[in-house]
Amino acid sequence: MTGKRLCHAVSIALCIVTGACPSWAGGEVPVISRQISDFGIGSSETKFGSLEFLGGLEMVSGKALFGSLSSIRFRPDQKHFVVVLDTGQWLTGSIERDARGKLSGLSDVEITPMKNRAGLSLEGKGFMDAEGLALDGDRILISFEQDHRVDIYPDPGFAESRAIGTLPLLIPRKMLKDNRGIETIAVAPASSPLKGGVVVVSERGLDSEGNRVAAILSGPLKGRFAVARDGSFDVTDGTFLPNGDLLLLERRFNMAEGIGMRLRRIKGADIRPGAVVEGELLLEGNFNSQIDNMEGLDAFQAADGTTHIVLVSDDNHSILQRNLMLEFRLAEEPQLLGSSD
Repeated sequence: MTGKRLCHAVSIALCIVTGACPSWAGGEVPVISRQISDFGIGSSETKFGSLEFLGGLEMVSGKALFGSLSSIRFRPDQKHFVVVLDTGQWLTGSIERDARGKLSGLSDVEITPMKNRAGLSLEGKGFMDAEGLALDGDRILISFEQDHRVDIYPDPGFAESRAIGTLPLLIPRKMLKDNRGIETIAVAPASSPLKGGVVVVSERGLDSEGNRVAAILSGPLKGRFAVARDGSFDVTDGTFLPNGDLLLLERRFNMAEGIGMRLRRIKGADIRPGAVVEGELLLEGNFNSQIDNMEGLDAFQAADGTTHIVLVSDDNHSILQRNLMLEFRLAEEPQLLGSSD
């Protein structure tokens, strides 16, 4: 047992014996935002294959808890959102837009500690390393890595509630690395072939063929499948489009290749037990792009009927990294896009 896990174990034991459970105060969080007008650094180009860059934000706050954004989901009003932080907190708030309709800032931001199934709030990543988030009717599903699981929270009331249940993973835990577990959880549209099924994809849990392990946890096509791994990119989030296609966000960072991100689209009809899916490349970015450690992804249908895609980054609470929110519009007919070099 590592020192960090030992400290957590001691905290749990003290809480059970004495009732003095640790608490990490949250509350309202002021956020300062700077608008980003160009996706390509030094370039005014807005069209990237089937995607159009609409604008973005770089966000900072004087509150130490702000950062480490892992996954984001918008409410039906396309304004209010729910975020999970991989340090074990909920973040809620609203986006603001300027007169042109571009992202201009965040408002009503609040951070509250998450509670596990025992009702405990445990700081850090040992037990509450929240990575994926899905809104599913009257519940919110959260995927955790290290202590690999998918927990269920009530909606509304998730911020005050303990986890009220857990979904079976269908993936052997031995296939999930400590810090490379279930990064993506998404709910398919009820009208899609998956009939509202819950889908999870691992960051770097690999099968015997070197593909990422994934699973459909519910619905008529329940079972395991795989996502083809290409190069040194890892999956960090995913969401379903209204037509049932799955968008996957991938991230790369290593000393040889540097930072990178890409967005892939997988046909919903291809996702089924036993399949190995790959999809088409929609977008790729690198050091020449306004990206960072891209972790979160959501899509929604705007008032004009077009599909908008929002990406967020995880700054790891590092002064060398940034909290970003980027917004794109998806054209009706997606096209294959190569590197943005």
